[in-house]
Amino acid sequence: MRPFHAMFCGLGLALLLLAASGQDQRAQTTYRLDSAAGLELIHATAQVVNYRGRQALHLSPTPGQDPGTGSMMALVAGSDFRDGMIEVDLAGRPVTAMDPTARGFVGLVFRVQERGARAENIYLRPTNGRADDQLRRNHAVQYESFPAFPWDRLRREQPGVYESYVDLEAGAWTKIKIAVAGTKARLYVNGAEQPCLVVNDLKLGVVRGQIGLWAFVATDAYFSNLRVTRAD
Repeated sequence: MRPFHAMFCGLGLALLLLAASGQDQRAQTTYRLDSAAGLELIHATAQVVNYRGRQALHLSPTPGQDPGTGSMMALVAGSDFRDGMIEVDLAGRPVTAMDPTARGFVGLVFRVQERGARAENIYLRPTNGRADDQLRRNHAVQYESFPAFPWDRLRREQPGVYESYVDLEAGAWTKIKIAVAGTKARLYVNGAEQPCLVVNDLKLGVVRGQIGLWAFVATDAYFSNLRVTRAD
């Protein structure tokens, strides 16, 4: 009976793993970003280009756009996300002719509601990553929440809590992964095993919403290989 029992248990485990694998595949969605079709553009234009050896979606400001509009977004139409992982390759470089203080801000928004009026945002400041000023380096990655908790309020009220350092090169392809669970989010950069930013109190609470590409308006922003794995 023991060999039969062991074989039965082994078969059961194999079937369980196979089922779990199927569930993971169903929960995971990959967006090739080889077209702007299926994206809701907000304060942005989008086109497919070749950037540093790969096909990418390029977000740039609309002609004559005021830097005061702040965000450019490309929301994935019909996306519905609460918990899970969002991964993307991105690159950002500042449009200094538009804003001399620009840093090339580029990242991802998630749990987006009301066409970007409410959203969680985690982004990079690429030109800060290798600055000679240590304080600027400490501001290399940032969390903020629209509309009530912009980055400057968070820095003023809880300095150092919602931003941190990671090595970045302006304009270079950078791989990021954001893991979201409940009111917690963790940012991983370039395949690191440990997060460079930990957020324990996402300001919108546990809600659902769209996911999207994000950049500050005075940024040349490039994206490829967007992958979303839902855990809810």
